[in-house]
Amino acid sequence: MINNLKRKKAVLELSNGMKFEGKLIGYDAAVSGEMVFNTGMLGYSESMSDPSYIGQILVFSFCLIGNYGVPKLTNDDFLTALGHESSSIKTQGIIVSEIFDESYHYGSMIPLEQWMIEQKVPGIAGIDTRYLVQTIRNTRNLFGWIVPEGCKKENTIKKFPFIENFKKDEYIDPSKFNLMPTVSAKERKVFGTGRKKVAVVDCGVKWNILRMLVDRGCQIELIPWDTDFSTVEADGWLISNGPGDPRNTGDLVERVKELLNGNKPVLGICLGHQIISLASGAKIKKMPYGHRSHNQPVFIIPEQKAFMTSQNHSYTVDPSTIAKDWSLWFENANDKGVEGIKHKTKPFMSVQFHPEASSGPNDTAWILTEFINKL
Repeated sequence: MINNLKRKKAVLELSNGMKFEGKLIGYDAAVSGEMVFNTGMLGYSESMSDPSYIGQILVFSFCLIGNYGVPKLTNDDFLTALGHESSSIKTQGIIVSEIFDESYHYGSMIPLEQWMIEQKVPGIAGIDTRYLVQTIRNTRNLFGWIVPEGCKKENTIKKFPFIENFKKDEYIDPSKFNLMPTVSAKERKVFGTGRKKVAVVDCGVKWNILRMLVDRGCQIELIPWDTDFSTVEADGWLISNGPGDPRNTGDLVERVKELLNGNKPVLGICLGHQIISLASGAKIKKMPYGHRSHNQPVFIIPEQKAFMTSQNHSYTVDPSTIAKDWSLWFENANDKGVEGIKHKTKPFMSVQFHPEASSGPNDTAWILTEFINKL
């Protein structure tokens, strides 16, 4: 486990005035970001490489992180890169209770901390992460700084372009910016040789969504978020997951409205669900605290059949604004929040949770199959 004798001190400074002292792990530099958490026992490499976490400091509530290392990543090949949801770490930093100095697993390539150092991502170990998670849940819009001993905030790592716009000592709030240019593909790419073609609008897509589409016999064209949709030929459309405020995504909502004027199947996942909801006329609001875990229970409406889901979001659809030609499809079992909507007559649907389940439960993988069957 962590060897505290070899590590320098580091402090987590929160925007509510609280401070937590621990030991530095990973890269030796200061970073700031939005405070979020994940309650999963496994899947740390998937979460850290998930583009939805960009600009955020991720707290792992489980007591031990890093024991099985980081799986191998070969040439950014999403079909073989199990354990990764993008080609690099997207979190600003991580907070853990304990981290393993070494890893023991047949699929491990390198220890977690070595991966962090190579990717210039700092973190802190030795903090009561369960108490910290409660603090995050009870504090609206909480931000933090990871500050290693002897390190100045003006030397913060600026991995992503939008961070250049922040002043020294300012807490970084990624939702203030349109993050699509940072996380989206730069050019159009085609994968698979299936009979049906799906255009995937890349808002920060997780690789397992692409894997599952290819595994189900689809050809996919991954397109940048700002692509002119009229130039794309496809049997159906998927609006992917991604980071940030869905109302701060340029003209994407307006272009998705054009898709909803047609008749080809459209599926939205997470941020994509919020984009489709906005395009359909619904309104979005920020939650008092987001859904971030691998065990969020949802009900399908009207059957009331329950599923466990993986979620990571701060925004939700206002149920009172769902348009009359759309219906509530899924509802959160805890807070009755909107977890999915479906058009009453056209093949349009969207879910707030992650049916591709990487990482998390596979309960709702059937949604991707249902979407493909409509193509």
